[in-house]
Amino acid sequence: MKKYAPYIFIIGLFLCLYGELQVRPVRWDLTDDKHYSLSDASKALLQQTDAPIKVTLLLGGDLNAGFKRLKKATEETLEELDVFADVQKYNVQSTKAADSLGLRPIVIHEREHDGKTAQTTVWPYAIMEYKGRKAVVTLLKNTRGLSGEENLNASIEQLEFAFMEALHLLQQTETPRVAILEGHGEPDEAHTYDLMNALSKYFQVDRGQIANSQEPRANIHLLDGYKAVIIASPQTALSDAERFIIDQYIMRGGTVLWAIDGVRFSEQVLQTDGFTPIVALDLGLTEMFFKYGVRINPALVQDIQCLPIPVNVSSDPEQPNFQPMPWTFAPLLLTSQGSPITRSMGQIMSTFVCPIDAVGGEDGIEKRVLLATSTASRVTATPGEVNLSDMNPDPNTFVYQYIPVAVSLEGAFTSAFAHRMVPEGIETDEAIRKTSKKTRQIVIGSGSIVMNEVQKGQALPMGYDRYSGMQFSNRDFITNAILWLTDSEGLIGLREKSVALRLLNDKRAHDERTKVQMISTISPVAVLALIGALVWVIRKRKYEKK
Repeated sequence: MKKYAPYIFIIGLFLCLYGELQVRPVRWDLTDDKHYSLSDASKALLQQTDAPIKVTLLLGGDLNAGFKRLKKATEETLEELDVFADVQKYNVQSTKAADSLGLRPIVIHEREHDGKTAQTTVWPYAIMEYKGRKAVVTLLKNTRGLSGEENLNASIEQLEFAFMEALHLLQQTETPRVAILEGHGEPDEAHTYDLMNALSKYFQVDRGQIANSQEPRANIHLLDGYKAVIIASPQTALSDAERFIIDQYIMRGGTVLWAIDGVRFSEQVLQTDGFTPIVALDLGLTEMFFKYGVRINPALVQDIQCLPIPVNVSSDPEQPNFQPMPWTFAPLLLTSQGSPITRSMGQIMSTFVCPIDAVGGEDGIEKRVLLATSTASRVTATPGEVNLSDMNPDPNTFVYQYIPVAVSLEGAFTSAFAHRMVPEGIETDEAIRKTSKKTRQIVIGSGSIVMNEVQKGQALPMGYDRYSGMQFSNRDFITNAILWLTDSEGLIGLREKSVALRLLNDKRAHDERTKVQMISTISPVAVLALIGALVWVIRKRKYEKK
């Protein structure tokens, strides 16, 4: 018996290893796009789990080819997550779970080759549960302007990010805070309601002023408890003390989203008189921005690709006739595919936007353009005028293209107060920090992008144009921007994952369907017959010699 012991041990070890591999499969990802590989940030987040993760997949039923591909990719993603954590997956077709969470299906209308229209109801959601808490994962990204195949491909690209974002929220024990600064004519709560509503999923959103007339000396650490600070469309200049507190907050590693108007104008005068003068708006931020690596130019961009506005074209004041006319001062901005903030995102709605230049040269700051105009743009300098009668400008004057209007900045910034005294009104005994830790900022050349309109006392969504009824991607842009600013785990980088979109030529596939079917049916039989004949010939020659 002893002589068989080593063999018994080897067989037992093999069975143990095989059983372990069945629970935790080992894969080698040989795809060009690393479709089956998790990022280091995802692995670290999964390894922090100390309880099972339950995922209920609602995507089921009679799915078309595109949604079957999305479902297969979702299941493959969950299998990969299960390698690093205990992920329990359930497939359900019942809508009770979705109804209890207020989820609504989408109805897909498809035209078949015979001309008939087919209708399919799809629930593109997954419900993730961890330690008794639930989060909804939306599997389908429906971006306006993209085709169905492109939207499905973008959804597959974002699967890892969608699940990791949900898990990150479920793991949080404390809600991080962001601040919206007030006190300089910024938009009120009604016009930033959707901004606060969008961010409330991830953060506690506070509003307040830095300067307080009741406290003559401001605390330099006033902003330290916030993951990010939002400065949206101030209309009066910030004091030295306020700029110093913001600057030193950045030097200590704080992050800021700037949505700044570089031009002063009056929409009320424009509506009543049909024109408004435009002049440079000095907020006292020019030096700070220059030190950080950007400049907001005191000018307005115009673009052929723009929103329409209703204009009265009737000469009779008693019988107005409003017709939609292109308003070139309301450009529809293009998003960059090179940043995780704006990847696979649709156009951004805006009005009265200022161009932005990168300055500083080799300052070590990584600058990325997030939003830009189209290929037919021009710039109106200040001082100047915006006139409603200028509805049909000469297209030949729109000679500029891809003018940057929003940029992201990442690196170690130089303080705007590096060689200055501490401003009056600051309570501190600390030395001025001259260089920041590695941190991030985003600068946008218009406050309109973060605002929402109010109609009959109700706040409309960010990026919703009530005249055309179109919804643009402003909400997603601002949400992703704040997530990027506060992303210490590197999760937002998962949005850079790319899956190549390899589409079939539908017309050719339909026209050559019979040929492909014949080849697919006959080829395997012909190969088998050829192999059989070859084996028969070899055997015949072999035995004939004997």
